Amino acid sequence: MARNEQLIRQHKILQILERLRFGATLEELRNCVVEELGLTSLHTRSIRRDLEALTAAGIPITDEENQRGRIWKLSRSDKGLHKITITASELIALSMGRDLMLPLVGTQFWIGIESFWNKVGDQLPGSVWEHYERYRRTMYVLGLPFKTYEKHQGILKTVNRAIQEHRELEMEYQVPGRTATTRTIEPYGVVLYQSSIYVVATETARESDSSAGSQKLKHWKLDRFQSAKALDTWFKPDPEIDLGAHLGQSVGIFSGAQTTQYVLKLSPQAARWIEEDPWHPEQTLTPQDDGSVLLKVSAFHDTEIIQRAMRLGAEAEVLEPAECRDKVKEILADLVTRYD
Repeated sequence: MARNEQLIRQHKILQILERLRFGATLEELRNCVVEELGLTSLHTRSIRRDLEALTAAGIPITDEENQRGRIWKLSRSDKGLHKITITASELIALSMGRDLMLPLVGTQFWIGIESFWNKVGDQLPGSVWEHYERYRRTMYVLGLPFKTYEKHQGILKTVNRAIQEHRELEMEYQVPGRTATTRTIEPYGVVLYQSSIYVVATETARESDSSAGSQKLKHWKLDRFQSAKALDTWFKPDPEIDLGAHLGQSVGIFSGAQTTQYVLKLSPQAARWIEEDPWHPEQTLTPQDDGSVLLKVSAFHDTEIIQRAMRLGAEAEVLEPAECRDKVKEILADLVTRYD
């Protein structure tokens, strides 16, 4: 049993009561919790104890008798129906942030974003909304690929449940050009990177790997999930794993045992571009006597650097490591042959 099962169950009860205007009986709550958390069984006594715990914690849950029996519901103030105060400038910033989250359309995250956005719109004075609409005609968010995860909504819910409950996850995973395989992973988190969602997890089949902590983590692209099932087996999270530190090591989304430092020679123009759009927060740019600039940056995989370097064309040259430089040579030789 997951150590935080009761906390997860109580949070689910709150979510259910938030959307039920007229409340629910113990049996109705029990049935919803069982279905949405994928439980095999749950007694109404557990639901009653959870409601009592939430009430003791200050959550305004009330109960009353009606023709349906005894029902429990949240007071209006806890349903987010209190007055929202927001300025036109704050509304503009919020709307642009919402645009950046468009790849989440079709997921439970987007449902929450839209729910809050609609509450804001319903309660704003007409003058503030008119000012916002005029200003938004001059500001746009572009460059995001048209992509949603609507067809992966059920899979993502299963992934999130497995993360919250520390349950192993069995999935059918298919890399483009390869046959789908069944994998069992221990999920730690979800990452949105350049409009794609990745699941950060360790793979149970490789527990014998001598790597420790974050070195065991891999990134699994949600687009490649054919199915997912939360198993009735639980794992103990590795205390050495720090997702924030792990994700901050590399310029991209590749994973690996350890990062490698890359050195590139840039033209002054390319250096200015990378100053404007940094590859990594800890990159360094060092001017050279000949006018060029040396870029030093860490990454997990050569591909992350090669792709970025080749976008700069002749304005960038990979110097180190030698293996990465050799791969660039091979790619360029192949391109010369292809375009000859």
